[in-house]
Amino acid sequence: MEGTAAAPAAGTVLNALATGRGSAFAIDEYTTATVSLSTADEGFTGEIAGAPDGDTRLVERCVEYVVDAHGGAVGTPPVVGGHVRTESDVPMAAGLKSSSAAANATVMGTLDALDATDRMTREDMARLGVMAARDVGVTATGAFDDASASMLGGVTVTDNDSDEVLSREEVDWDVLVWSPPEQAFSADADVERCQKVAPMARLVEDLALDSDYQRAMTVNGLAFCAALGFDAEPIVESMTDAGGVSLSGTGPSFTAVGERTALEAVKERWDERPGTTLLTTTQTEGTQTV
Repeated sequence: MEGTAAAPAAGTVLNALATGRGSAFAIDEYTTATVSLSTADEGFTGEIAGAPDGDTRLVERCVEYVVDAHGGAVGTPPVVGGHVRTESDVPMAAGLKSSSAAANATVMGTLDALDATDRMTREDMARLGVMAARDVGVTATGAFDDASASMLGGVTVTDNDSDEVLSREEVDWDVLVWSPPEQAFSADADVERCQKVAPMARLVEDLALDSDYQRAMTVNGLAFCAALGFDAEPIVESMTDAGGVSLSGTGPSFTAVGERTALEAVKERWDERPGTTLLTTTQTEGTQTV
């Protein structure tokens, strides 16, 4: 039994660390999970292409949860093991929701292997991945904002305390990403310090719920650069060209959105910084079987 699914990465509109409310948008870069299930070999294992020492606990737990819930069809041998391999265009620990994308792709890929993708709603698939992420400790908030944007596509605004989608909307933006060579793990973020910018986060939430996403992004970026100790210069130098620009997640990546011609001007400046830049688009289809 084998299944494969691909989940898009995402950028941040509102970081949920301050208030538990978050917002994110899917982008056209992917993590793919191939899941092989077994009725003979016990245990669940994982691997990350290109990262032999990478932490695979999240994707392994996602397979376990799906199999526990849907792997016991009457009249068939029980699934007792499996292996998941992920491949990604998305750098890990860069603020681009690589963990949420890996979890979503694994959950849907496992359901595909079980021929059971119709047994869960897409929101519940995202919730299962969030539950696994909390269980293995790779997230501070549960990251349902990131997971929902990756699973559903478009822009979502969520309550991460109740794992509810408050709004979802499709957008058509060009997207510029700059990823420095450093990594920043969201589970290590200083939550108490982020909570100090809660008044700004509530303003960002209001803007996002009014569909003023690009202005919301920029306010979020300035607030969370201050809270998380990142230099805000990539935002400041881009504001006259980009429609919106923000620190993505807990960093270190930055994302800018708007018209492609304007973003090309921003890209010229960001190309002078160490790391990599990528010009892509938003994505509205969400996670899909392959």
